[in-house]
Amino acid sequence: MARKIAFHLNCLEQGGAERVVTNLANRFAEEGYQVIVTTEWYGENEFTLSDKVRRVHVGLRENDEKKPRFVQILLRIKYLRDFLKTEKPDILIPFARKALYRGLMAAYFIKIPVLISIRTDPAGHYEELSDKLQIPLLFPRVDGCVFQTEGAKEFFAPRLQDNSRIILNPIHEKYIGVPKPAQRTKTVVQSGRLVDFKNQPMLIRAFVKVHEKHPEYDLKIYGGDSFDGTKEILEDLIGELKAGDYIHLMGASDSLEKELADAALFAFTSDWEGLPNALMEAMALGLPIVATDCPCGGPRTIMTDQVDGLLIPIQDEQALTDGINRLIEDPELAERLGDEARKIADKANGHAVYVQWRDYIEELCRLYE
Repeated sequence: MARKIAFHLNCLEQGGAERVVTNLANRFAEEGYQVIVTTEWYGENEFTLSDKVRRVHVGLRENDEKKPRFVQILLRIKYLRDFLKTEKPDILIPFARKALYRGLMAAYFIKIPVLISIRTDPAGHYEELSDKLQIPLLFPRVDGCVFQTEGAKEFFAPRLQDNSRIILNPIHEKYIGVPKPAQRTKTVVQSGRLVDFKNQPMLIRAFVKVHEKHPEYDLKIYGGDSFDGTKEILEDLIGELKAGDYIHLMGASDSLEKELADAALFAFTSDWEGLPNALMEAMALGLPIVATDCPCGGPRTIMTDQVDGLLIPIQDEQALTDGINRLIEDPELAERLGDEARKIADKANGHAVYVQWRDYIEELCRLYE
């Protein structure tokens, strides 16, 4: 009988961890596993699960919102624990900070392996007082951990490092094997949520300088609103710089493999990230790329400077301007970098990543048999 895998995260609202869970859940279901995705709530703009994947709500119920916050936290743990006792999955895989703490608490004293996944730069995100209390208390319960980069792995204690793997995110198959365009447009692109840590204001300011030198080029930023105020900041900045004719906020798109494929280049500007899916997708499309070498080492994990892209320091607006100009002005370099970037699909295609996750999951499940 096929194993039953339970993923746990807050919701499936479009974001990095949510995309990876969706891709993995769909793939495991296609391979014959029983897959359940447990979430705390439903978002407005979510990724789509296969009909073969069950989704179970384990979040707060009607009238729970009126209860004190501490009680709500306990109820979230209880509802997930009730799910584990009822469904008896062979393994629980919580993604992202709050979900993994919740998952570890819910699984205490239940005979089930827990495989956590750290999806962001731990520095600054696993350093609060609550983390310092929960990590030593809960992480001994961890059976395995998937990291995305060596930098993230090195942040934690040796025991967690020893019980871990580094596995790249799976690239959605629609980005793999897209034909190389006969001719590139004069458009610079970026994709990803409009959110503060992606430092899209720097991209806008840098591109204004690029446009002064190359007025035939425009910039299109694809991504949904994170509702942290970034969208309004970007709109105000575009207006202030009088750049509305050539810098466009395109909103979220489900067809980026078509929207981005013939762009002149892709600009990645994050100040920090885990392993950025948008960057991997741009590489798979064969786009020339200039990217910030942000902690905890995601871009450096998948890119080599001057080989399959240009890596620049974070928050360096002039380096970004120079990098974009360089790729515009040296099309042979741009195409060479893009051709090399496309090779990311060889090691991060869905099957290759699935096999690594499958083998790790099977290894951990056997520990409890």
